[in-house]
Amino acid sequence: MKKRPQGTLIATLLLCAAGAAQFKRVPLQAPAQPNPQLYKANANAAQDIREALAAAGKQHKNVLLDFGGNWCLDCHVLDNAFHQPRIAPLLDSNYVLVHVDVGKYEKNLDLAKKYHVDLEKGVPSLAVLDAKGNVLYATRDFERARVMSEEDVIQFLDKWKPAQSKKQGG
Repeated sequence: MKKRPQGTLIATLLLCAAGAAQFKRVPLQAPAQPNPQLYKANANAAQDIREALAAAGKQHKNVLLDFGGNWCLDCHVLDNAFHQPRIAPLLDSNYVLVHVDVGKYEKNLDLAKKYHVDLEKGVPSLAVLDAKGNVLYATRDFERARVMSEEDVIQFLDKWKPAQSKKQGG
């Protein structure tokens, strides 16, 4: 009779281990084909942000500013994460995304300063604005996106989504 509970215990442990394995924190991946125009060099970032704020107001969303450059691998890694099945619906339903080109750290520095984004540590650097343009959060936590996981991105997006979405649970 002692062998039966041990067998059940072993089976339970194996099932728990298998279940935990599917939630393993796998680092984000680079896209197979990076978008060479992810950060449009000729874009008017200030105008793009104004348009995003107007859209966010109508759609009851926040604005996510993604400061980076086309040369930046981590920027492409983060953008690739934004298109993953577990992240894209959360991003699309709660945020208006604006890519802000920093060039080689000589472009749109006024916007980085305005939105409290410190580019000294690297890019991508993110800012979350409410629909009125108030900075809710400015971060440089994503400059090493290659070592982050989908869970990290989901937690960030969940934390800073509009309050209305948090109350609705979605």
